[in-house]
Amino acid sequence: MSDTSYLVAFIAVAALATFATRIVPFLFFERHTEHPLIKHLGRYLPAAVMALLATVFLQRSGNWSAAVPGLDAILAGALVIAVHLWRRNALLSIAAGTATYMLIRQTGVLESGLVG
Repeated sequence: MSDTSYLVAFIAVAALATFATRIVPFLFFERHTEHPLIKHLGRYLPAAVMALLATVFLQRSGNWSAAVPGLDAILAGALVIAVHLWRRNALLSIAAGTATYMLIRQTGVLESGLVG
């Protein structure tokens, strides 16, 4: 098998496996959507996952040895919250926060003393 055909086969199998893992819960649990556990998970799990992701982001991505510890991550996180409260668009708020965080980290604006 050539490298190209192997790569195409690998991508096809990976795509099929990914699609299957996304569709199986809908196929097996479609008649249980009114179950109290499913309603509870649907109500509280998204917020819990976001809180966990925010905590991990602040812990691992922030520059905690800077003059103002973690300011790079806190500014980006605050922008995500502000944009989300303003526009109620998760994709826009995540994109704005990511762009801000990358701009701060790539330019080194907080390390050079230009801000703060």
